[in-house]
Amino acid sequence: MSKTWFITGINSGLGREMATQALENGDRVAGTVRKQGSVDDLKACYPDRLWVAQLDLTDIEAIEGCVKAAFAKFGSIDVIVNNAGYGLFGAAEGLSTDQIRHQIDTNLVGPIEVTRVAIPYLRHQGGGRIIAISTYGGQATHPGASLYHASKWGIEGFFDSLSQELAPLNIGVTIIEPGSARTTFREAAAANAGSAPDAYNGTPVGMVKAFLSDTSRMPVGDPEKMASAILESACETPAPRRLVLGSDAFAAIEKALQARTHELETSRAIAPTTDFR
Repeated sequence: MSKTWFITGINSGLGREMATQALENGDRVAGTVRKQGSVDDLKACYPDRLWVAQLDLTDIEAIEGCVKAAFAKFGSIDVIVNNAGYGLFGAAEGLSTDQIRHQIDTNLVGPIEVTRVAIPYLRHQGGGRIIAISTYGGQATHPGASLYHASKWGIEGFFDSLSQELAPLNIGVTIIEPGSARTTFREAAAANAGSAPDAYNGTPVGMVKAFLSDTSRMPVGDPEKMASAILESACETPAPRRLVLGSDAFAAIEKALQARTHELETSRAIAPTTDFR
């Protein structure tokens, strides 16, 4: 059965791959792009089933108008995919206030607002699916990525809670946690990385930009396979709460959760001592 999708950030990476595969499957797609003309080739191939709008996720008023226009265009939308975002890396003290605000507004506040506007439509039509693209970095952390992690841990918390909130309304929520993928993500992140004081030279933070720019370290994830898995997850009932994509993502999350469980255990004795008795 065909579906109608609303996908943010279809101009490149996973977003473009998801949109392409959905259209090839005979589905309809309402997609957003940062720059007009970036998906003209797709529009030419699927003029009746692809609707495109330019959207900056930091523009809250524009988000509301865009989502409303997409529902007006297609009448109903089965799946909302919060995909658009980027990585901001570098020492926390080397980032500007504007960089910090833009990262949080794009990666966290924008998806929250897209979802808030879409929920009443999904509720009135009797159900639907919401997908949030997080990262394994929403569960595990690396030095030099504090703001990126902050945005993705926020995504994890919001959509985890939301899944419980919307379950009685027949609206499923899935958080996608991909590992590295052969997209332009690293290249863009390296170009926009924040500065680091000399004190970080030779530390893990100081080596972040070099890692991002190292073309000899090929990401293991296949964007085509990842996109396919995401599209297929929208057909699962009930909706999976989380979907980990990539062997590197699984290993990183498993290690982080094991460490967190061990750290939790160290508080077992002291935790009840602060209760009223």
